[in-house]
Amino acid sequence: MRALQWTGPETVEVRDIPVPDIGRGDLLIRVGAAGVCHSDLTLVNFPVRLREDPLTLGHEVAGTIEAVGADVTGREIGERGVVYLFWTCGVCRECVSGNENVCIAAGRTAMPTTPGLTIEGGMAEYVRIPATSFVPIGDLDFLQAAPVADAALTAYHAIRGAKEQLRPGGTAVAIGIGGLGHVALQILHAISGVRVIAVDVAQEKLDLAADCGADVGILSDNTAAQQILDMTGGRGADAVFDFVGLDATAKLAVESVAPNGAYRMVGIGGGAPEITAGPAGGPGWPWGASVRKSLGGTRRDLFDCVALAQAGKLHMEVERFDLGDGPEALQRLDKGQIRGRAVLVP
Repeated sequence: MRALQWTGPETVEVRDIPVPDIGRGDLLIRVGAAGVCHSDLTLVNFPVRLREDPLTLGHEVAGTIEAVGADVTGREIGERGVVYLFWTCGVCRECVSGNENVCIAAGRTAMPTTPGLTIEGGMAEYVRIPATSFVPIGDLDFLQAAPVADAALTAYHAIRGAKEQLRPGGTAVAIGIGGLGHVALQILHAISGVRVIAVDVAQEKLDLAADCGADVGILSDNTAAQQILDMTGGRGADAVFDFVGLDATAKLAVESVAPNGAYRMVGIGGGAPEITAGPAGGPGWPWGASVRKSLGGTRRDLFDCVALAQAGKLHMEVERFDLGDGPEALQRLDKGQIRGRAVLVP
């Protein structure tokens, strides 16, 4: 089969490799579509070699069951679904509590086994998965379904983690209207009654935000925080979701979140928010506000996201690429030239 593989720092190529064998508890998925994520770029651009062998990329995967392991029950050849991206132990206290994204077996890094990042992924014609990671999608289009597996999942989990702040009449801010941000805008409208403010450095991303239901769009400059304060009577936003994670966006979140508000760090740009134990006031961290680094989501979150997509509440803005054009898709994503989500089709 063909597969898009990372072969070393800043090097990806489409290679011919064997179709994977499956174990007794596995499924073989014929891939229908695979989303391209900034996490893929983080791996591709990592300055040192992380492993000797090539790695097939891709953790946003939708497809059809091609083969079923001998011990698997309840799954059938031809069934359509998406792949839950964290392959966890399933038996620790976090997993049985429904917090699979922080599985204890993953240690302090809390980064469970993930296709395309730590084990062979789905930017290929076929992928082997544990049967427990399969989530049915019915007749949902693969191009729409693949980004649900991470772009929607991760945005939804961050938003669900701030549900106490998302009361009707409140204000939420989404920073960075890319693959995750444009979905977050739709989720916020689907599950809450808040006013939604979109922030981005590019006007074309704010145009996308408007198409996705943002009530207000703000260009990210040195006046953005004050604009948000002015729109909220000087108090700030009840929740701020940072899908970029640079120093500048972290600073914006700190300066614009309300007392008792929620700041959710989702983007992994390495930004360092200036949060101190000093008295609250001015641009500093307000009383009662919480900050949380939010990773991926749970299986329950993924089922919820699929349901929203099936109900027509989520529409992924997609740029389609053939699998062979995967290197170009990654290059364009690295340059910020993708509107919404790039999706590869074998």
